[in-house]
Amino acid sequence: MAKQGNILKQLNPHYFWDVDFSKLDPNKAKRLVVERVIAMGTTKEISALVNYYGKEEVIKVITSLNYLDPKTLNFVALYFNISLKSFKCYIRKQLRQQHWNS
Repeated sequence: MAKQGNILKQLNPHYFWDVDFSKLDPNKAKRLVVERVIAMGTTKEISALVNYYGKEEVIKVITSLNYLDPKTLNFVALYFNISLKSFKCYIRKQLRQQHWNS
């Protein structure tokens, strides 16, 4: 893990509207921080995540998320050069039958 500086100073506090941003611990709430920045952040903020947590740790977190919208999923797959089949949310989506498309 890189742990360079305070990651929260580099992120938009509006991503964390439902928690007290001033009390947010980026190590204890790693999954929350990564999920919000991946879903709503800029590429600069994603780079800050990678610098803080390390690329492997960010990939570990995003591949284990239960949900990513399709646009974000495709973006992070390309950004980190990961197969879609590595994402838990992609596999879960494929397992659910959608009766209206049959």
